[in-house]
Amino acid sequence: MAKMNPLMKKPFGLLALSLALILVGSFLAGMFNTSFYNVKVKEISFKGDHGTLNALLYMPKGAGANDPRPVIVTTHGYLNSKEMQDAPAIEMSRRGYIVLALDMYDHGDSRWSADIQPKDMFGTFWVYSQFDAAKYVYGQPYTKKDEKGNAYIAVSGHSMGGFSSLVAMYMDEMNALQAGYRMIYAGIPAGADFSYAAAVAPQDQMQAAFGSRTVGVVAGKYDEFFFNKSDAEKSASEKKVKGTVTSKNFASTASGEAFLGLPSGTTGESGKFYQVQSGDLKLEDKVVRPSQAGERVIFTPNQTHPWNHFSPAATADLISFYEHAFKGVTSPNQTHADLGSGHQIWWLKEAFNAVALVGFFLLFVPLITLLLRAPFLRGAVTGSISTVSAPAGGKQKTAYWLAVAFCTLIPAILFPTLMDKGADGLRALKIVSLVLAGLGVVAFAAGYAGAKSRTGAWLVRTRIGSLILAVVALVMWLVFHNAGDLFPLGSFFNEPTTNQIVFWALVSAAIMVFVTFAFHYYVKKDAGTQFSHYGISLNPTTIVASLCVAALAALGGYLLLFGVQAAFGTDFRLWVLAVRTFEMEHFITALRYMPFFLIYYFVGTVALNANTRGQRGGYFWAIVLNVGGLVLWLAFQYGKDFMTGVAMYPGQALNGILLFALVPCLAVAAVYSRKLFEKTNNVWLGAFLNTILFTMIAVANTALFWNLV
Repeated sequence: MAKMNPLMKKPFGLLALSLALILVGSFLAGMFNTSFYNVKVKEISFKGDHGTLNALLYMPKGAGANDPRPVIVTTHGYLNSKEMQDAPAIEMSRRGYIVLALDMYDHGDSRWSADIQPKDMFGTFWVYSQFDAAKYVYGQPYTKKDEKGNAYIAVSGHSMGGFSSLVAMYMDEMNALQAGYRMIYAGIPAGADFSYAAAVAPQDQMQAAFGSRTVGVVAGKYDEFFFNKSDAEKSASEKKVKGTVTSKNFASTASGEAFLGLPSGTTGESGKFYQVQSGDLKLEDKVVRPSQAGERVIFTPNQTHPWNHFSPAATADLISFYEHAFKGVTSPNQTHADLGSGHQIWWLKEAFNAVALVGFFLLFVPLITLLLRAPFLRGAVTGSISTVSAPAGGKQKTAYWLAVAFCTLIPAILFPTLMDKGADGLRALKIVSLVLAGLGVVAFAAGYAGAKSRTGAWLVRTRIGSLILAVVALVMWLVFHNAGDLFPLGSFFNEPTTNQIVFWALVSAAIMVFVTFAFHYYVKKDAGTQFSHYGISLNPTTIVASLCVAALAALGGYLLLFGVQAAFGTDFRLWVLAVRTFEMEHFITALRYMPFFLIYYFVGTVALNANTRGQRGGYFWAIVLNVGGLVLWLAFQYGKDFMTGVAMYPGQALNGILLFALVPCLAVAAVYSRKLFEKTNNVWLGAFLNTILFTMIAVANTALFWNLV
């Protein structure tokens, strides 16, 4: 009987370390989140006009009905949730302001109540979220108001949260014409211009609605989406650039000049408050409120769109704006209201969140090691197997490294085409697939011609390999040909960005399958490699036990997360990579995507172990195989943008941002694939754990349109 691969004898040390990192990191993150317990942070839910909104309420000591304060409502962008507003929430609450960090509808834990047609998806959450939240805040006794009933509420948000903030001020002004009071006193979008808001009102009327409010914009000079020149302003060379991932200066554009009330051709000064006439507010071409004077400011930090979230510079700009806007209207009991913009502690909360995140990812190996000792669960471990044969000779080694380079780079090379399902790229891929299928058929037929000069075993192997490669190529052609019908946005596949990623993952898996079969039948079988060496056990007990171990480990990790959030009010995150708690809708949605991600992680686990197990630096090469090409893609994309002002793929705005969270997840997944193979001698446990864990992470951290019909 084959000798079993021994489990780690002392998993308790690593388990204790992971728990210590989680608990200490979470405790300290919670301490900084509450400004050393001077701010009470409470998760709340409330009914808005269009559904249920969830938020974190930051309430400084002393603030309340007996000491009402100015309130800042701040929210996230398209891919995020309320926790991404940590920086302004922490900094402004420690300065004595009340802060409501909001989940917009269909993000985080907030839900739109009505049915949504897929074509109307982008006309729901951002249009109403901030205004509905402002109405809620206006009705609370802790909100400071003047004698006329005007409230001291500021609205702010990043990206689509910024659009929501702009629209909220417009809606508030229209409401004020009837009600006689304003709910919103000031506003500052970050990473958002007037382009989307123009769906509600053109820029001149949006600005007219601002009236006497103080309004600002945080406009990063390398923002992937916004703050671009209009077509009329662009030079001939600029018009040739097809995309928005370029350098820019919003203060020098016609839109920025109009916002600051400057003559055409005059570049505004970053951080300077300008006194501006808003212009007459009109309704059906009739003036309903004459022009008013208000202050306007543009901040232009040297950063990209997602960088706004994680930036002392952008946070300082927000602090400066709020201090200026609320000067003279703060509560007499409000401490630290004039604390300098450079005095920031939010990054310490983020740092300890990251410590807890590291502990979370470290948790699973020792936890699984212990689970594998249980009677039924130890069935996930199979007998020890030989490593897949290494390439022998110069030609085989050259072919091997070329294949490794190809498999590393091709997911990145095809990334723009697959994420966008670009017609031209898919057309080329269909042609390549048909060519490969044809070559497989030719090779299958040619196997008979070589019968006299080859052994019978070689002949059979060549025929089988060629036929399999032809079938795989044909499957790839079917995927490319029917790309438009795969993962359509609707009630079943209800996350737009997850739909993009899962299509990319399936195609990447198909390519890995093709290369793996090619090497197996044409190179590795001659060197003695057998099917069993890949660790693909077909024993039902092994498969079921592996699934149970992975599910129990993921359950344990998430139970710990829910406990940490209940105890400390924090989760596990670093910038855009977040492991957050979820609602039942997230779990159901994740189950829909898991079978397809399982294909990717199963194939990836097979390929990584076949090519790196037994090699020196195997873990490093496994990570390189999984994310090396994507890391290079990001380096070239943004390196070219920063150096020349135009990115490598200027049309890849959202997709590039998705990689900032996807790359570290895939790097960790590569480590799990290798480590769990070492413990079980098969691929199942690594594939199942990666599927459950990283699908859940992805699904819980993006827009989820639960009511699509």
